[in-house]
Amino acid sequence: MQSYTLPITDPNPPSLMVPSTSNTAGALLFRSEDEMSATARMMISPSFEDVRKIETRPLISRTSSYAESLSSSSSSSSSGSLVSNLQKQRRRRINSGAPLFWLSDGSRRRHSLRQDMGQAASDTYLITRLSFKLLRYLGVGYRWIMRFLALGCYAFLLLPGFLQVGYYYFYSSQVRRGIVYGDQPRNRLDLYLPKNCDGPKPVVAFITGGAWIIGYKAWGSLLGQQLSERDIIVACIDYRNFPQGTMGDMVKDASQGISFVCNKIAEYGGDPNRIYLMGQSAGAHIAACALVDQAMKEAGEGESTTWSVSQIKAYFGLSGGYNLLNLVDHFHSRGLYRRIFVSIMEGEENLRRYSPELMVQDPACINAASLLPPIVLFHGTGDYSIPSDSSKSFAETLRKVGVKAESVLYEGKTHTDLFLQDPMRGGRDDMFEDVVAYIHAEDTEALAKDAKAPPRKRLVPEFMIKLARRISPF
Repeated sequence: MQSYTLPITDPNPPSLMVPSTSNTAGALLFRSEDEMSATARMMISPSFEDVRKIETRPLISRTSSYAESLSSSSSSSSSGSLVSNLQKQRRRRINSGAPLFWLSDGSRRRHSLRQDMGQAASDTYLITRLSFKLLRYLGVGYRWIMRFLALGCYAFLLLPGFLQVGYYYFYSSQVRRGIVYGDQPRNRLDLYLPKNCDGPKPVVAFITGGAWIIGYKAWGSLLGQQLSERDIIVACIDYRNFPQGTMGDMVKDASQGISFVCNKIAEYGGDPNRIYLMGQSAGAHIAACALVDQAMKEAGEGESTTWSVSQIKAYFGLSGGYNLLNLVDHFHSRGLYRRIFVSIMEGEENLRRYSPELMVQDPACINAASLLPPIVLFHGTGDYSIPSDSSKSFAETLRKVGVKAESVLYEGKTHTDLFLQDPMRGGRDDMFEDVVAYIHAEDTEALAKDAKAPPRKRLVPEFMIKLARRISPF
């Protein structure tokens, strides 16, 4: 019998979720969060072992059963009975385990969607579990209850936009979800690829925000979709959040994700000579820490690295905070209590260590600062989650130590305007156009296409966007 080798893209594929008919089938047992991958491997009911044995029978067993059927059928006196037996055996063999390449496109899509939904359910479980663990740090009080209710209303008002972006995220053939870049939980990234494949494309390695607590790679879906429409590849890098990890873990995960992009993106059509690093809110802080930390390693002696700061063409920081000593009291007044924030940053003594603005001023880091790429910091002057002075001060400090840096401020824009409300409003988005202009600055053909690009469609009615802006907890 001819044998076939099926292509396998993930050496550790997520476990299949198989329904059980036992009375306890509804109870799912999960491993501890330290052992779980982002797909949260599942142990289902004991009957799953029987199903797995059936699914993993080698192809040679089918040949043996087929030969046995011929032998038993040849002793039959009726030729009609022989044909009937062969047909039954053939149907049984086909139904018992057809190779994946025999399945229709629709079946493959359904199989992929089941895996995606299973992974999303597993991630939801993990995030929910960590959220309850986080409540032990936060406690339950009036301020947090009100913020939670405001967040629910905010999400509901923007739901029309979230549904459209979610549909794109799960169904678009241009999105590659859950690519593994490391061996730790949540070491995954999503790639958003342009439809136009004529030559290598510029790449944005994006670190999402989320107050160091609720960050998730899918939060970058809207940015990924819109930049990919301008022939830019976007890699949204996931990382461990608190309390699953602390700041050191987040920086390490971000650095590993950046390393994957720098070393592997050419396999996906990206240009390794045009890689841009970008972060939003807490993600901007994490990305800046990873960049400065990498520069310090390269400026030191004997440090082995898997990527180089020289591979990053520019860094874009969106609504980020870069001096934690100046922000810790502000965060406390906003509900991110000092005790929790200090725990995220691994103690009071490490607030300076994880402040990029302070680190580049350290005399021991002078050589490291000289290695940094051009830095552009975007911020809204109406941002009350992280004041715009944070970006202005960091840009001024960088220029003093010889780094090419600038801050771009948008009058009246809040923390979420630049990243959510404005993109969902459609039409022209100043911040988005500025980022694209920086990336395409040396590509006259791309700039010409940008000038002719149609206005983006509106995702949410204007009155809902304005109301969401007013009640936003951020």
